[in-house]
Formats: sequence, structure tokens, C-alpha cells
Amino acid sequence: MNKKKACKRCRVFVEGDECPLCKGNQFTQSWNGRVALLDASQSLIAKRMGVANNGEYAIKIK
Repeated sequence: MNKKKACKRCRVFVEGDECPLCKGNQFTQSWNGRVALLDASQSLIAKRMGVANNGEYAIKIK
């Protein structure tokens, strides 16, 4: 099974050729851990990660 690709800039998982958040196009499949944020505005984890939008994110990008 292939690993998902994550944006190198904002760490969100991406399926297309452009990141929906930062509009970047640099991705990696080398990441560890993932977290799904349902309410980023109220989440302490989102604040700690520096994330403002809901979605699925890689915890660590290599």
C-alpha cells in the first residue's frame, strides 16, 4: 500500500497536484504519524502544531 503524500510546507495530506491550503506543489511520502483535526479553532493540538484549518495532517515531515 502506498503512503499518502503530504505537503512539505503545511503538512496537510494531498491527493492532487496542488495543496488546497498553501497552493504549493512540493510533496513528500516520507512522514511519521498523522492527526485528523475536526475543529482546529478549538483544538490544543492544532494550536501546538500551528494549524488553523480542519483536515488530516502529518505530524512529522522528513
